[in-house]
Amino acid sequence: MVCSFVSTALVAQEKQPEPDTVRKVNVLQEIVISASRLSEKQLTAPVSISKLSNSQIQQTAAPGFFDAIGSMKGVHMIVPGMGFKIINTRGFSNTTNVRFVQMIDNIDNQSPHIGAPIANALSPGDLDIDHVEVIQGVASALYGMNATNGLASFTTKDPFTTQGFSIQQQVAVNHVSDPNDVAPRVYNQTDLRWAKVVGKKWAFKINAGYNRGYDWIADNHDDLNPSANQTVGLTGADNPAYDAVNGYGNESSNRKTLTLGGKNYVVSRTGYYERDVADYRLQNVKGDVSLYYRPNENSQISYTYRTAFLNNTYQRSNRFRLQDYLLQQHIVQFKNALLQARAYITSENTGHSYNLRSMAENMDVSFKDNNKWFADYTTAFNSAASSHDVATAHHMARDAADYGRLQPRTPEFKDKLKQLQEINNWDIGAALKVKAHLVHTEAAFDLGKLLHTNYNLQIGADFRDYIIVPDGNYFINPTDSGHNLNYTSYGFFIHASKRLLHDKLQLSAVLRGTGYEYFNLKWNPRLTAVYELTRNDFVRFSYQNGYRFPSIFEGFSNINSGGVKRVGGLKVMSHGVFESSWLKSSIDAFTTAVNKDVNSSGLSQAAAIEKEKGILQRNTYTYLKPEQMHSFEVGYRSIFSSRFSVDVDFYYNFYSNFIAQIEASIPNTSDNAQIPAYLYDKNKQGRYRLWTNSKTIVHNYGAEIELLYLINNKYSLSGNASYQTLKRTNTNDGLEDGFNTPGWMVNAGVRGTNVYKNLGFNVAAKYQSKFYYQSFLVNGNVPAIFNADAMVQYTFTRPGLNIKLGATNFLNHSYYSILGGPQIGGFYYTTVTYSL
Repeated sequence: MVCSFVSTALVAQEKQPEPDTVRKVNVLQEIVISASRLSEKQLTAPVSISKLSNSQIQQTAAPGFFDAIGSMKGVHMIVPGMGFKIINTRGFSNTTNVRFVQMIDNIDNQSPHIGAPIANALSPGDLDIDHVEVIQGVASALYGMNATNGLASFTTKDPFTTQGFSIQQQVAVNHVSDPNDVAPRVYNQTDLRWAKVVGKKWAFKINAGYNRGYDWIADNHDDLNPSANQTVGLTGADNPAYDAVNGYGNESSNRKTLTLGGKNYVVSRTGYYERDVADYRLQNVKGDVSLYYRPNENSQISYTYRTAFLNNTYQRSNRFRLQDYLLQQHIVQFKNALLQARAYITSENTGHSYNLRSMAENMDVSFKDNNKWFADYTTAFNSAASSHDVATAHHMARDAADYGRLQPRTPEFKDKLKQLQEINNWDIGAALKVKAHLVHTEAAFDLGKLLHTNYNLQIGADFRDYIIVPDGNYFINPTDSGHNLNYTSYGFFIHASKRLLHDKLQLSAVLRGTGYEYFNLKWNPRLTAVYELTRNDFVRFSYQNGYRFPSIFEGFSNINSGGVKRVGGLKVMSHGVFESSWLKSSIDAFTTAVNKDVNSSGLSQAAAIEKEKGILQRNTYTYLKPEQMHSFEVGYRSIFSSRFSVDVDFYYNFYSNFIAQIEASIPNTSDNAQIPAYLYDKNKQGRYRLWTNSKTIVHNYGAEIELLYLINNKYSLSGNASYQTLKRTNTNDGLEDGFNTPGWMVNAGVRGTNVYKNLGFNVAAKYQSKFYYQSFLVNGNVPAIFNADAMVQYTFTRPGLNIKLGATNFLNHSYYSILGGPQIGGFYYTTVTYSL
């Protein structure tokens, strides 16, 4: 499915007795709301916005509407797991995606403790989705909530206008010829919707969904530390510091430099592969119940309860198994012609979730602690080296040190995994036990209508409180131990727009103020202009300024993991650490230089430390500030001859104060002369990972185009392409989040509707260029992607039955959407929908 900014609703299904040309023009226009919070034709929207209509959703080649979003203009989708797909626009993509906002009926669907969208885990079902609007680029002025990269708004069906009962059953198969030696697995998804009007003023809606399958496998064995022992000639399979991408328990905190036979060798614990400690069974039970009341024709009050109970795989700095993870929302909304107001609370309970890295390294440590293991390794190496070559001696030493180690899939291994899964301390266990809440209230008032002005005038305000229950491992309350941790914010905006020059020019201005606890009030302006060249040709310009404030995790985390403490960047959490620490990047370079001197030049360790100590650098970073971006955009939209439409835009952004992480260490000594020796020895330093701001100013610019051509009432061609790139300036300190975005993304497709009676089809292709991916888990190039989706469907009007056969990546060319994530293959599905 290739989505365009215009609706491709079926001309053949339109019943109005209008001239054919008028019908086609209507087909090529859509009403959007998200661009300015006001209903307007998409042709005249002041910013770049794309819409996925209900008819497009029904006819997409993707298995569901959320997957179809990945083919919209400028959208980059990454897949840490089937149950956690993440959408982003205009760069700086990551698996947490804190710069992009998702909303369901104007309700933020983020996880409170992550501070970012919960992706498709809490999204509506296909039966209830009405349309999707995606704003490419900053939307902070109108929506706040850190929407510096963009916003996706999901609108569900209104029970007053869409009644009835419908059920959908999808059966699919994946892992066909899987490169990870996984047999084909069946995927099942069942959704139902029931909506009914009771009397004239009441209505209700019930949705329920259940899916179950087997997730994609992350099993990349590439070595992340291939040159650790290059100076002693141990590389490849002989590298004793081997660290697989999807192997855990052999990272830097699980390594030690051992002096063996007069040489320095970097040696890591053995660790386990991800598939040894992960459970790839996928399951999600979700649903919502809504009650609506209309006291009059122009007013509506509603209450919605929405929930999701899920098991899947999630990725951030580490990969996690989310198990028995529960999300709940209670929502009250009121709207009429003048006022829209809502209040909601989102609650999160991570259940029996666990950190895959901590699970692997503590599985190793539970068998034998690090001191004992490295001592056994040393003894075995010294014994073997007298009669074997160095590489063989290292292999024999590892075998000896690992003797008695728990083996995957044995009863003993499974029992230990269950035990570690419940220990809420990542130094000795793996549990992720977080309970958190998000309370939000907001209101927007249409002053223009109230005052009967000849221009639009809106005002609005909101308040938000994040409430975290401290667990002693992931979060603590730094100021009031034993009580919940609160992190509050507030915002307000004024939005004015007016038409000039005989309604050909539309100007608008927005000013938003946003304040977060621990930070000063920040102002976000937006200025836009739209000019009508002809009846169907419009140009637009916009300038916007946006801020992103630290999330709960970035500001307040307090985690011990494998000897490294991850600390939030607010001063209340990390006071004194920044001032006393040394950069890990310099410590790593210093250690490598010392080992090279010992191994290649014959210097003593003490002499090498003295020689190379100048490499060490004190930490110069400090406490968190909000990151800021400025965005300029110019665009053009047009409809030609009622058959062809085009939407093109060019944008330029620049960012400062990127929120990112550094690693640093504090030596366990105040003697300046001893500091280099202490920083060489991991046992003599406190190690930290700190949230801070990059010093680099980065510039990001690009262009996007979207095309649609209606061949006739049955066939249409569509396509979109986007180009985006990054330019760093100033210090280029490398701390900014990775751009993590392909330079080119291209989608193209052809669709046929009612090509023979009620038979339709859709074939779509996608190309994504190679790009560099940067994260704390792994850095490197993600190979280019080229794949295709297809579907054919038939609709029986009596009964209301639709049968759809389709496949995504139907050529089954396995690919990575991100490094550290799974390989994604073909997904072959049959979907049956029945409506009553």
